[in-house]
Amino acid sequence: MFTPRELALERGWPGKLDNESVIQLAAQTLESFFTGGGTAREHAVYPLADVQLRAPVLRPPSIRFFDDERTFSFGNTASIYGPEDVVPAPAKPESHFSVAAVIGADERIGGFTLVNDWRAPSLDPPKGRDFATSIGPWVDTDYVPEEFDFEHAREVAARNTRLRAGDLLVGPPFAVDVPEATVPGLGTLRALSSTAG
Repeated sequence: MFTPRELALERGWPGKLDNESVIQLAAQTLESFFTGGGTAREHAVYPLADVQLRAPVLRPPSIRFFDDERTFSFGNTASIYGPEDVVPAPAKPESHFSVAAVIGADERIGGFTLVNDWRAPSLDPPKGRDFATSIGPWVDTDYVPEEFDFEHAREVAARNTRLRAGDLLVGPPFAVDVPEATVPGLGTLRALSSTAG
């Protein structure tokens, strides 16, 4: 999802990265793009430097944070932030960077993105990780994870329920309490926060 900086749109548009350009796609959201078969008409082209990247999934139907490939806890879908958003955080927040699978069409994995599961050690559980989840900067549909079995995690998540396009399956953290994390193919996600009043 992206917004041309001069337009300052509230929600933005889905787009496709092509080198240093972003191509606007004829879809309302990434979820509708996936459920529409992963294809859409292409519209205007914008230089990447002239757009603001948004959270690839603006309102995930669910977020599951996996401790391992069998156990998970749910996250707060109402506290989603994009890759360039400054998070209003409690005192001394910690960043917990992970790779996440994004569910696409037919309850299958549609792609992968970076996630920062913000945590505040000063707050009692579960409020200590309830205030923010940063996502982005984009979803890579060709990325192949090596450290975590996301397909097995998807099977666990799908038992006795239905997965929806946009659901996030977040793997265990690979970097904790650092200012940013970079994964080839998935880009760089930075920990941008200000102390909430």
